[in-house]
Amino acid sequence: MTKALIIGGGIAGAVTAMALQKAGMESEIFESYPTGADDVGAFLVVFANGLEALRVIDAQAPVVEHSFPAQRVALIGSDGARLGERPIAGTEQGAGLGPRTLRRATLYQVLHTEAARRGIAVRHGKRLTGAETVRTAGGTRVIATFADGSRAEGDFLVGADGLHSVTRTLIDPAAPRPRYTGQNTVCGYTRDADVALPPETYTMIHGSRAFVGCTRAPDGEIWWFANIPGTELDRAHPPAAAPRAWRERLAGLLADDDTPAAAIVRATDDRIVASNAYDLASTPTWHTDTMVVLGDAAHAAAPNAAQGASMAIEDGIVLAKCLRDHPEPRRAFVAYEQLRRERVEKVVAASAGLAQRIASGTSGGRPARADGAERGGPGDGNWLTGYRIEW
Repeated sequence: MTKALIIGGGIAGAVTAMALQKAGMESEIFESYPTGADDVGAFLVVFANGLEALRVIDAQAPVVEHSFPAQRVALIGSDGARLGERPIAGTEQGAGLGPRTLRRATLYQVLHTEAARRGIAVRHGKRLTGAETVRTAGGTRVIATFADGSRAEGDFLVGADGLHSVTRTLIDPAAPRPRYTGQNTVCGYTRDADVALPPETYTMIHGSRAFVGCTRAPDGEIWWFANIPGTELDRAHPPAAAPRAWRERLAGLLADDDTPAAAIVRATDDRIVASNAYDLASTPTWHTDTMVVLGDAAHAAAPNAAQGASMAIEDGIVLAKCLRDHPEPRRAFVAYEQLRRERVEKVVAASAGLAQRIASGTSGGRPARADGAERGGPGDGNWLTGYRIEW
C-alpha cells in the first residue's frame, strides 16, 4: 500500500491523513511538539466551505459537536452607532452551514482523536531536519530524517508543517519567508463584562484606533479578538507580563470610543494572548517529485479573512483526491497545484488588503466584514464559502 509521511500534526496534517485513508493510502504523522501543537488560547472559525470539506471525510460531526454557531454579523462604529446587520457568508445556503467557532487547541484535539480512532499513527517529538529522494528497485522513495536521529521512509512526503515550514525550504531553499503584516492579533475570554450581545452573532466594532470582534458562547462567556497596528513580537521570548500589558494597551486604544469594546477588554483577566499576523502571498515551488506542501506551509493569509483553517482542510482533501486519481505522485502534485493555487492566492490577497488597512490605521470610512470580506472580495458572490469538493 502507498505510504505518505505527513510532517506536522496540526489541522492540515490530520485532515490530509484521514483523506488519504479514504483514498486507500496509508500515512503516518510526524509532529515536532512533544504533546501536540495546541496553540493554547487562540480561537478560530471554520466556515461553510471548511465544514463541507470535512463532510467529505466524515469528520464534520465531531467539529460541530465541539463548537458553537454564528449566523449573522452586527456592525458598530466608533461612536456606538449601529451600522447594520447581515447574514455571515454561508448561512444563506442552508441550515447547518453557518460558521462554527472553537478554540484552535480544541480543533487539533478533535481531529487527532478522530484520526486515532481510524488507526492513523501520530509520532510526537519528531522535528524534521532533512529529506532525500532515493531510487530503489521498487521505485522512487523518500527518506525523512528527524532531530532525534530517527528516520522514516515512504512513497512521498507531505509538508503540513505550518507557516515556518521546514519542508518548504527543503523543496526550495530560496522559497520566500512569511511576511509580517504590521498588525498584532489579540484575543481573550471573559464572563465578567456587563455587556449585552445578541446570540449567534459576531459583533464587529470598528474603533477609531483598533478593530474588535466579539461573540457570546452558549455558556455566556464572551470570546473576543482585536486587530491592531503594532511591531513584530519576539515569538521565542514573549514578555512575562503580556496579558496585563495587552489589556492595558488595548483598553487605552478603545477608551475614546463610545462602544462596549473597552469594557469587554477591561473585564478580561489573564486569559489574553497575542500573536503576530503573517502572510505568505505566493510560494513559487509547491512540490518536487516526492515532496509537496499544503496549508500555511504553501500559502498563508493574514487572519482578517478567518479562512486559514478552512483553506488547510480543503487543501488536504483535494491533495488526497489528486493522489487517488494520479498514482504517480508528481502528476498528482501538479494537478493539486492547478486546482488550488489561484483560489488560495486570491484569499491571501483579499485578507492582506484588510490587514493593510488595520496596520496603517485607516479604514476607508467603513468597517470590515465579519467574514473577512469587502465588496469585491471573498464575501461577494459564492466563490469563497460556496466552494465544494466533489470526491
